[in-house]
Amino acid sequence: MKKRVFFYFASAMLLTASLLLASCGGTASSGPELSAPEALEMAERGELTIVDVRTPGEWRRTGVGAGALEINMIQSRGPDEFVEKLLEKTDGDKDAPLALICRTGNRSGHMQRVLMERGFTHVYNISEGMAGSDAGPGWLERGLPVEDCSSC
Repeated sequence: MKKRVFFYFASAMLLTASLLLASCGGTASSGPELSAPEALEMAERGELTIVDVRTPGEWRRTGVGAGALEINMIQSRGPDEFVEKLLEKTDGDKDAPLALICRTGNRSGHMQRVLMERGFTHVYNISEGMAGSDAGPGWLERGLPVEDCSSC
């Protein structure tokens, strides 16, 4: 009897682990992606707004991509507060084209999903991030322009 219980327990744990690994595979993004240069070029043409979702400490250390909004994804009331702050900056327009950036594209990919689930229609993930990832060398390594943090 103990062997059967252990077998079922072990099977359930393996299934759970497999599902978790499958959900974590690949990029965190669930929508369209842009490279850092593509996002910068589109922002400079007025075609989208870049939103840096990193923390103020990260902004202070590296600076923020030129022209990017600084909205920390970590808020006391969670993602809903992030969405509220973003809507304030975009005049409530869920159709405004946005490109999210973090350090390596994971957190921005997560927030891309959050925004899409809440009805935002044009959300890109800058998948290489500021520091680089498998998607590319990153904003900083590419030598793209940065500004000092305006909200730190």
